[in-house]
Amino acid sequence: MPIISVENLVRKFGKITAVDGISFEVEENTIFGFLGPNGAGKTTTINILCTLLAPTSGSASLNGHDCYRESAEVRKAIGIVFQDSSLDKDLTARENLMFHAYLYNVGKFERRQRVEDALRFAGLEDRADDLIKKFSGGMKRRLEVARGLIHRPKVLFLDEPTLGLDPQSRAGLWEFITELPVKHQVTIFMTTHYMEEAEVCDSIAIIDRGKIIASGSPQQLKKTIGGDVIYLKTADNKKAVMELKRLFDGAVSEKDGEIFLSALRGEVCIPKIIRELGDSVLSVRMQRPTLNDVFLKLTGKEIRDESAAAGDDIKEAVRSYRRRHDRG
Repeated sequence: MPIISVENLVRKFGKITAVDGISFEVEENTIFGFLGPNGAGKTTTINILCTLLAPTSGSASLNGHDCYRESAEVRKAIGIVFQDSSLDKDLTARENLMFHAYLYNVGKFERRQRVEDALRFAGLEDRADDLIKKFSGGMKRRLEVARGLIHRPKVLFLDEPTLGLDPQSRAGLWEFITELPVKHQVTIFMTTHYMEEAEVCDSIAIIDRGKIIASGSPQQLKKTIGGDVIYLKTADNKKAVMELKRLFDGAVSEKDGEIFLSALRGEVCIPKIIRELGDSVLSVRMQRPTLNDVFLKLTGKEIRDESAAAGDDIKEAVRSYRRRHDRG
């Protein structure tokens, strides 16, 4: 059963269309990945779902409530872990949790129990009375996720939850996160720039330039590649691309000086490529399809690309819109 439903959602800021008629659903108690580069429309969509923005048209509902018309009910049903830490560094772990529970009107007796449960779940019982400023990045993130569950939300939004963490802390946090739907009956709505992390999602929607360009499970999306992915560098990439398009009668692209194409059996195609291109081949490698390959095929860029111009255009449009709105 969908806990989030978005239908023909549009959000404009002046002449800029940040979200352009998107529709998707998120099933209850699953992990949903919302992927796209900066300026793609992720933040605008999430802000609408979290009741921080009104849509220009279309609809968005969460836990059976309209995100615009029933914002108070929606806010009761969500938790948010922001990209930047929002913990009070001059308070202890327990004090941060108690304060959050108080803000959400959790009863006094229930408050204490939930705080202890959260500390235990985050593996921080022994550090409960230590100041946050003494915590590592991974410990802070676990505490923030546990804090986001204090008021028993139906949906927990995680914005780049592992950004800035070392690989070991990232792995530990994801092990922690993947347990949430079962242990806490909560739906996870997450964004990430690390495509390998998106493999843990039950379903994914890829958004680019305000439109959803693909959706499905990680396995379904990777099947769209059509086989293995072959990467090669040559002495003359322009000539090689033309030859490979003729040879394989399929999509051949180039990025950052490297040519890439998909093939059903990469190990068979590589010798054929070397025979045809000869000494111009400088290097060649093959890998099984990844979500990054899917994104690259669909958008022509990697998800880690900044897309700074698009992001700056939207930010400026938002600022301009708000200035006019405030004056009105």
